[in-house]
Amino acid sequence: MATERRARPKAALKNGDPAEVRARLHRSELLLRLTNEVSMITDLDTLLHTLVRIVARETDAERASLFLNDAETGELYTRVALGDLQREIRILNSAGIAGAVFQSGKGEIVHDPYADARFDRKVDEQTGFATRSLATAPVKSARGEIIGVVQALNKHRGRFSEEDLELLGAMATQASMALQSTQFIERTKKTRQQEMEFLDLVSDITSSLELSVLLKRVIGEATRMLNAERSTLFLHDRKTRTLWSEVGEGLGKTQIRIPDTAGIAGAVFQTGKTINIPHAYADLRFNPAVDRSTGYFTRSLLCVPIVNKDGRTIGVTQTLNKKGGPFTAEDEARLKAFTAQVSIALENASLFEDVQNIKNYNQSILESMTNGVLTLDEDGKIHTCNMAGYRILRTKETDLLDKPAADVFTGDNQWVMERIAKVAETDKSDVLMGGQMLFGGEKVDANLTIEPLINLKGKKVGLMVMIEDISSEKRLKSTMSRYVDPAIADQLLATGAEALGGTSVEATVMFSDIRGFTTLTEELGPQGTVSLLNDYFAVMVDCITEEGGMLDKFVGDAIMAEFGIPVRHDDDADRGMRTAIKMIRRLDVHNAERKERGAKPINIGIGLATETIVSGNIGTAKRMDFTAIGDGVNLASRLEAANKEYGSRILCSEGTWKALKGTYRAREVDRLVVKGKTEPVAIYEILDYHTDETFPNMPDVLAAFRDGIRFYRGGEFDRAEAQFRHALELNPNDKVSAVFLERCEYLKAHAEGHWDGIWVMKTK
Repeated sequence: MATERRARPKAALKNGDPAEVRARLHRSELLLRLTNEVSMITDLDTLLHTLVRIVARETDAERASLFLNDAETGELYTRVALGDLQREIRILNSAGIAGAVFQSGKGEIVHDPYADARFDRKVDEQTGFATRSLATAPVKSARGEIIGVVQALNKHRGRFSEEDLELLGAMATQASMALQSTQFIERTKKTRQQEMEFLDLVSDITSSLELSVLLKRVIGEATRMLNAERSTLFLHDRKTRTLWSEVGEGLGKTQIRIPDTAGIAGAVFQTGKTINIPHAYADLRFNPAVDRSTGYFTRSLLCVPIVNKDGRTIGVTQTLNKKGGPFTAEDEARLKAFTAQVSIALENASLFEDVQNIKNYNQSILESMTNGVLTLDEDGKIHTCNMAGYRILRTKETDLLDKPAADVFTGDNQWVMERIAKVAETDKSDVLMGGQMLFGGEKVDANLTIEPLINLKGKKVGLMVMIEDISSEKRLKSTMSRYVDPAIADQLLATGAEALGGTSVEATVMFSDIRGFTTLTEELGPQGTVSLLNDYFAVMVDCITEEGGMLDKFVGDAIMAEFGIPVRHDDDADRGMRTAIKMIRRLDVHNAERKERGAKPINIGIGLATETIVSGNIGTAKRMDFTAIGDGVNLASRLEAANKEYGSRILCSEGTWKALKGTYRAREVDRLVVKGKTEPVAIYEILDYHTDETFPNMPDVLAAFRDGIRFYRGGEFDRAEAQFRHALELNPNDKVSAVFLERCEYLKAHAEGHWDGIWVMKTK
């Protein structure tokens, strides 16, 4: 290391030495010119540029740099240097040769910087400049305070001398007052500009009532204001006790929710105290898992509480990675002041969003209603109307809103105005069932309800008119009456309102469903599907009504029917069984007709269960549905679906089988635990619809199958397999025997001695 600190000979200091006198005069003139040149400069950037130009010229150097100390960050910074480097450089005020001079307050000359361990080569590598020598002097204020350092690099002729170093220090000290003055002016301007921007910003931001926009603005401005990479604002949700954020700067629009006690944000929310972490990974409170999941690297973090005017913490603001160093106390103060100012706007926006959500929710309810809802103001003008109202009145918004109700309900509808006037006068509700109106030349059968509208203060603010269009319901009742047995209809009409109650009764429930219906609909399209179902339902429903059953409902392509409700018979189980057999036989005839037309055949599965169920009209006085509920209903539905597993067409429960009075060709298929149950139930396949052609050798097949089932339940799978194979030899199309043959092969590999003969159905 070639560092030079030499003392000049005493003889050279004699007052009579002409060279010394000329040198002193030159330096005095130089310092005077320097003072005059910089005294009028009020801009720090201009002053720095001027000083380094003078320093480089007077020390005969290629380049000069002047570093000022930033007391807040503990850094030395320069904004201007001669040459190509025209950007701000920041280094720790203890790093490198400049840092050593700043800390010691003593100037140094280094003739070979690359041999000095303190010298940082990175700047040269980045700029392409080669530092061959340098002289560094402290910049001292009039009070002796070190406020920076000045450097001269690469003397053109010869080497830097002690005189150069003294001149360097003298120029820096002479300019120190101007430097401090311009720094003060710059800080004052910056502070004032920040205050003005802050006031404008707060005014601008707080004018917004849209929460998502407000959040985005607050986060964006916090990021910009603190010169950070990213910010997030968390608001507190009291109901869920979580902190949530809709926007993260740099992350895109994503809602994040965390417990209000989790992480640094949770700690700040709970304590109401600011947390400033200069080095995130060195702080035990920081959770690096978030960085690992997002790929983001957090260096520094500042999190402050958002406190409302009542002193309650309503959220936190978090900023990450301040550019150029850690967050300072000034950053904390600015962010606190900023969040305090916007807290009122945040609460107002949250309240506004809640009101909007309630309004949208209520509007959604109105728009989803099939009843028309109109509101009238105090002057009798129509204020609002939902979509159903426009449809029922055969009109549109522009022809209805703000129009007097008297102009809408005229002519044949004048009676509506009479009822509106009555409610307006008495403040009592009015309900009319089965009224008739005329709109757009079409008659509308409707139930009419008129209610007075009262606000929270008890003041009447208008009227609400609700119109329930029952025209289609009347037509539907007329159409569906063809599918209801007259005796059932008479009993339902006779019971009236008493039918609202439920009754426990033993009945037989039947479900049927078309196999592969989705594929059929894709091939046929909407019109073809409706045509297929109309023809199919006409055939099936006749089978039900002929046996005195009640058609409960159509569920898509499925049919639900009951035998024994609301009218009981001694042979309801047989009625249900005969209906199922009829449905299969008539479907075969119907399929033959479809085949002649070139249409694909329809295949169905049927499930029957006889249990105690609850039946009755379920609903309200305005809208009822006579139906049945209970385990028997669920079991019948499961058995209908189980046909797909066994390859059968009709399955009935043990309860139905035992309730039968007639004789039917059938076989016990399995002991099954259906989905949702724990107890096994015996199920039977009904074969009465078969002929000798469709099921050859039936007696022998059933005998072989019966033996196979006995061995199967006893765990003798090899013997069971032999019987099932024999059954298939007699009738290769016996799908049930094929199913059990496959089951034996499976159980031999998986039963492991725990077989109890019960098969658990995994699907519905």
